Amino acid sequence: MTTADTTPPLRIGLLGTGPWARNTQAPALAAHPGVELSGVWGRRAEAADALAAAHGTRAYTGEEGIDALLEASDAVAFALPPDVQAPLAVRAAEAGCHLLMDKPVATTVAGARAVAEAAEKASVASVVFCTLRFAPETSAWIAEQAAVDGWFTARAQWLGSLYAAGSDSEYADSPWRRDKGGLWDVGPHALSVLIPVLGDVEHLTAAAGPADTTHLILRHTSGASSTVTLGLSAPPGAAGVEIEVRGERGTASIPGWAGAETAFRGAVDALAEAVRTGVPHACDARFGLHLTELLAAAEQQAQAAG
Repeated sequence: MTTADTTPPLRIGLLGTGPWARNTQAPALAAHPGVELSGVWGRRAEAADALAAAHGTRAYTGEEGIDALLEASDAVAFALPPDVQAPLAVRAAEAGCHLLMDKPVATTVAGARAVAEAAEKASVASVVFCTLRFAPETSAWIAEQAAVDGWFTARAQWLGSLYAAGSDSEYADSPWRRDKGGLWDVGPHALSVLIPVLGDVEHLTAAAGPADTTHLILRHTSGASSTVTLGLSAPPGAAGVEIEVRGERGTASIPGWAGAETAFRGAVDALAEAVRTGVPHACDARFGLHLTELLAAAEQQAQAAG
């Protein structure tokens, strides 16, 4: 005889109505069996109304709408530009809401530190959605490689063609991505893989490449080194993602993954587990702060060298 699970669903509100919210966060939250999508907030009332209606929940807008959604929620998920996300995450933590944030948490160290400190002070759980840490295929690969000693070096390349000539991606209509480039948009993904496998970054060198491309050379606490190439403006034929580690046992390459919505469901599960157990997830707001520190240092070096 089994006992029915009487755990109430985690009420998660969504802040943001753009392409990521429409294509990833909202569908994943609405379909998750352990979640109640408690509402959608947007800066444009018509966008909030449309997304909320599509998923059978309530729309919120304006400053008073933020407070109302926080009051109706146990946690909030963010699909907003990083420097809009950060102060709202502080506000949500202060209201007692757990945080499911997009990467990067902020594009300034001060902004990311404010989020980490607010989450700790309020004792709320937090997860930063670095896709490869939550997609089932890649998270399993990362755990497998992290358990292996003797890695010598690694190579990570994440090149998108978002801003290449002829691109019609709806994600290109993003001022912060165009301004900050691949370093800030896809850099968190690469670092979130390399750090658990090779150890923290103890030395970083950065240089600018063509268009928004940035090259990094990293030395890790394990003694291994890695090189990273990041960009959003590669020609379509040059775009792609490759992460490879080499060491005493040979070479291992990261597998493909099913997509962002599946990975986001994994991030929701991770947040729910952190809420239930009180044990911080490895990809929490403190880790998000560390990523911002590394990216800010890389940006400063690349600009100085350029």
